Amino acid sequence: MTAFDHEKLDVYQISLEFVATAGEIIDQFLAGRHNLADQLDRAALSVVLNIAEGAGEFSRAEKARFYRMAKRSATECAAVLDVCRVRKFVDGKRLEAGREILVRVVSMLIRMIHSLEAGAGRTAKPESANPVPPG
Repeated sequence: MTAFDHEKLDVYQISLEFVATAGEIIDQFLAGRHNLADQLDRAALSVVLNIAEGAGEFSRAEKARFYRMAKRSATECAAVLDVCRVRKFVDGKRLEAGREILVRVVSMLIRMIHSLEAGAGRTAKPESANPVPPG
């Protein structure tokens, strides 16, 4: 069976692991926490979906843009886990497992973004604002 480009990425597969972990965390929420459950679910899905969209792009700049959106969504997930921890909504071990997955995902995305931007010349030094006139 032929795989889509995104399915070949380790970061995509690990992000899918987080979607499953997020589902387990959400299942532990007490009634009345629907807004936080929805926020975590949407942010976790956003990570996976933006990675897939980025992998499907041809432009390096567009790939990097989608991977940056995935990274932002992953950090949003981490913030939701922090809220769950301080409010004691969920078992700490499960939160830590989710956090460890997110640290891996964010680290991988940062490396991918830097690689794409370096290849596109985005890290090159800008020309001097005050060039010396020819003489």
